[in-house]
Amino acid sequence: MHYVISDIHGNTRRLASILEQINLQPEDTLYVLGDVVDRHSDGIVMLLRLMDMPNVKMILGNHEFMMLRALGFPYDGEERTEEIAEKAWEHWYRNGGQVTFEQWSQQSKEDQDRIIKYLHSLPAEIDLQINGQAYKLAHAAPPELYDGDPKYRHATYFSIWKRYTPEDILPIDYTLIFGHTPTRYFDDTAPMQIWQGQNRICIDCGSGYPDDPEEPKSKYGRLACLRLDDGKVFYSAELHQ
Repeated sequence: MHYVISDIHGNTRRLASILEQINLQPEDTLYVLGDVVDRHSDGIVMLLRLMDMPNVKMILGNHEFMMLRALGFPYDGEERTEEIAEKAWEHWYRNGGQVTFEQWSQQSKEDQDRIIKYLHSLPAEIDLQINGQAYKLAHAAPPELYDGDPKYRHATYFSIWKRYTPEDILPIDYTLIFGHTPTRYFDDTAPMQIWQGQNRICIDCGSGYPDDPEEPKSKYGRLACLRLDDGKVFYSAELHQ
């Protein structure tokens, strides 16, 4: 079986709920579409765990990109100046990176080196054929649709930062599975659920959102998982249920 999740954002409880439901077997594959880190506190420990699972394949997310840039190991080899470094730290922290850095600082040099090497090895996309259906997995967008827009420095940057709207029509002949943009931006269902449009499916159901039963349900996040073989959907159990 082929399972896809995205934007876990360091929430151990939500990931544990999904893994319990899908009961991943050695012959299965779990695809993680980036943004394992930031916002919640367990991103680094979670990343180390996923790295050691032989049937997990991960794609670069914009939060891993920000983390590498702030730590001085830019994924794209960006020039390092004092001004760029300062902006990189500010950008990462503004997007929930402080809890990740705190956990990062507690790791051994060996594990830190392993994480950097692993993140640099991550692709921006994965192509699959399942039951005769073509899929492309990306964090935010297919890299090949980058048209040179200066807002995005290169195709990889586009693939991790692009935000689609429900009205966008993509010139593709496959089904795009992506995260990055919480599905509440596509419809107002509460709690959030997987959204499907023309030749694309968004699976970011807001796991980076607050894990607080006092918050209104409209602000609740949960982790979603899509099984590509039959389209079955799994959601993490929430505290208010």
